[in-house]
This record gives sequence, C-alpha cells and structure tokens, in this order.
Amino acid sequence: MTMTWVCSVLGGVLIVVALRDIYATLWHPRGVGTVCRWVFDVMWRGAARIRRRGRALGLAGPVGMVATVVLWSAMIVVGWALIYFPHMPAGFYFASSLQPSLSSDPIAALYLSLVTVATLGYGDITPAYPALRLVMPLQALMGFVLFTAAISWVLQIYPALIRRRSAARSVYLLASTDSSEVAATGESSVACALLDGVTDALITVDLDLEQYGETYFFRESESGQSLAAVLSYVPHLAKAGQGSTAMEVRRAAVRLDEQVRWLTGHLDERYLHNGGSCEQICAAFAADHRHQNWRP
Repeated sequence: MTMTWVCSVLGGVLIVVALRDIYATLWHPRGVGTVCRWVFDVMWRGAARIRRRGRALGLAGPVGMVATVVLWSAMIVVGWALIYFPHMPAGFYFASSLQPSLSSDPIAALYLSLVTVATLGYGDITPAYPALRLVMPLQALMGFVLFTAAISWVLQIYPALIRRRSAARSVYLLASTDSSEVAATGESSVACALLDGVTDALITVDLDLEQYGETYFFRESESGQSLAAVLSYVPHLAKAGQGSTAMEVRRAAVRLDEQVRWLTGHLDERYLHNGGSCEQICAAFAADHRHQNWRP
C-alpha cells in the first residue's frame, strides 16, 4: 500500500509540473514556464561555450523547443507509468499472446503509458480496476493536449520572430541611411511618422517578448535582421528627435525614448542582469547574441 501511494504521488507531481509548465509557457500572459526556461538557458549557455558560437547559438532556439517538448512528454509518460506500476500485473488484463510473468513490471508500465499518451490504443493491456479505467482516458486526453500544444507553440513563436526581424530590418535601414538627421531637422510630419513607426515596432517586439520569452534565445545570423545588433541605434535616434525645433517631433522622440527604455529594462530584468544604462544594456544584448554593437 505504501509503495502504491509513493509511486502515485510522485507520478502525480510529474504530471502536474508538466501540465503547469505547458500552460505557463503557451497561455500565461507572461510566458513563465519554469521547465521551458531552464531548458532554453541550458541550451543557450552550452551553445555559448562552443568555438563556433554564432552558428551554435543559432540552433539554441529550435533545439530548445524540441528538447522542451521531449521533456514535457517524458514527464507525462513517466508520471503515468509510476501510477500504473504498483498495479502491475494484477490490475490489468493482458492479451493472450503476452506473458506477464516473463516481462518486467516497470517496462510494462512504461510501455502502457507510451501507448496511451500516443493514443495508439493497441488494446493488448487493458485495465481491470474501475479506477484505472477512469484515469487511462485522461492520459490519452493529455497526449492529445501535448500534441496540440506543440503545434500551437510553433505557430505562436515564428510569427513573433518574423515581427522582431521586421522591426530590426526597419531600424537597420534607418541606421544605414543616417535617418537621425531627418528626426532632428526634417519636416515635422515626416519626422513624427518615422519616430512613431519605430516606437510601434518596438512596442510589438516588447509585448511579444513578454508573452513568448523563449524568443530571446533565437539568434539571427544577419545583423540586418537582428534586433540585438541594431537596437543601440534607437536611443541615438530618439536623442536626435529630442533636439528638433518642432514640439510634436520632440514629443514623438520622448515616446520612442520611453519605449526603448522599457524594452531594455525588460531585457535586463529577465535575461541580461546588467543593471546599467539603456546604452549599456543594448551593448550587452548585442554581445550576448554575438553581434557587433552599432555605434554612431
């Protein structure tokens, strides 16, 4: 009896932790999955130690997603196997072709858990106890949820990455054409549109990063598509706009400056832990993604 309770509690804890992490990663407003974040941290730090760091870091994000889904699956499978294990073999009916006495109870429990979570339904091992008959469909439902969650995660992450690359490309083009002069001395309507466009793009990036925190660990190899490489130009652009003689341009520049400080504060709090100024955080962001920091 003690063995049954211990295994059931351990299995239940693993299942609850996995489900909680799936919810926190995919659907919580701040994307606070503990297991997911740990996996991505390990992948990122491990890739940073490899000699060809840039290429390795580029794989950290995709590999981290695969590793996280595998770990979620393993926690659910092992958790349910621990629940089944104390009831093997007496609590189940075995097909006539199987010989329970010749098989290992842990292996049989793990096999049953894998088949159930994959919703294969071979039917060679079926529960004899009423309680087990009730809980096994729950595991099959969890398997369906896990499969759906993995697909949903991909469909959520990559549009967010595209929006970040789009924002980075816009800032890169502004930096490469020295648009700070337009913000400082150009026509007010044009300068306001330029500054507000960058502000809107950074707001989208900031909200995406808050919702999908794991996007931080996706590195773009091209500096023209990397926000880490070009973000330091934004404070320079905002400072140029604040020197304009037009009040509406100065107000637009203040909005941009406030948003870039908000974004860098978010980056520093959750990932960089630099504690410096906005410009220093931008430089740390570029260094962490192995890019040259933009300098005026």
